[in-house]
Amino acid sequence: MTIIENIVGNAEDPQWRDRLKSASVDHLTLDQWDAQKNRFRKSSDGGLELAVSLDRGTFLKNGDILLWDESAKKAVVTVINLKEVMVVELNQLLTHEPGLMLRTAVELGHALGNQHWPAVIKGTRIFVPLSVDRKVMSSVMKTHAFENITYEFIPGAEVIPYMAPHESRRLFGGAEGPIHSHSHGHH
Repeated sequence: MTIIENIVGNAEDPQWRDRLKSASVDHLTLDQWDAQKNRFRKSSDGGLELAVSLDRGTFLKNGDILLWDESAKKAVVTVINLKEVMVVELNQLLTHEPGLMLRTAVELGHALGNQHWPAVIKGTRIFVPLSVDRKVMSSVMKTHAFENITYEFIPGAEVIPYMAPHESRRLFGGAEGPIHSHSHGHH
């Protein structure tokens, strides 16, 4: 068992990119939930048993180098598989009168909130992580038939560069299972 207490670097950094070209690279493949943990045990794709024990508040990113053996030119690098993200574009709403813009925005917020889907708003775009099947999310959007709103699904890895760390955690972090739960009891 190899204990990992620090991140050595990242494969995207130019200095590491060059070093890794001639190295033997083993990958530690993680899903978006595992990547948010700072303590876990997992085997690399090559079968190396790893015990990751990072400082509290340290989150792994795709391409993080967990082990580097200079003499053997061997590395263990993270590969993080992020889920898709539904991107809702509100730009077309800006050409309409304020009443319609407000009503549509509130209706959209109600529809997304009623599903308990977390979201990040950046400019005129809303990013919603794929928390259920893509067909279900599309069905919710089609059921409401929002005019002047478009949406598409894109890979999570394409979204990450545009997100601040706290926004990335909102989209991809947290505990597995429901976002939260409460009853919809009406009195």
